[in-house]
Amino acid sequence: MQPFFESGSLRFSCTGCGKCCETAGEYYVYLTPEEASVIRNHLGLSRAWFRRRYLARLEEGELVLGPGRDERCVFLDQAGRCRVYPVRPLQCRTYPFWPEVAANRRDWQREALRCEGIGHGPVVSRAVIRRAVRQCEEQFD
Repeated sequence: MQPFFESGSLRFSCTGCGKCCETAGEYYVYLTPEEASVIRNHLGLSRAWFRRRYLARLEEGELVLGPGRDERCVFLDQAGRCRVYPVRPLQCRTYPFWPEVAANRRDWQREALRCEGIGHGPVVSRAVIRRAVRQCEEQFD
């Protein structure tokens, strides 16, 4: 059975609402060591300070961003804008075209309850969605 995004037209346009940057205690932003290094360099921080201030490890050993204030990403500024947007992790760059979201209609619609940009804006090409899904699968599987 082919994924949902292959059989329909998915619309998405980021509104900058920041809801995808809210962790609510159940979401994590996973990082590779390379992504962490790029972000650290972008911010001009020492390795030790960056690790203490921004990183955490889950019980299974995965590297993730540490918790921010008010269950929001630690990199959101007071205005709700991402301070590391040009170098944000793959997980952030590919949202909402994650395998677990774009694979079926139910999950796509459930994510639309959280993200006001899903279902709005231009149709996103299947090639773009395929590339995002493939990148996620390669990095997170």
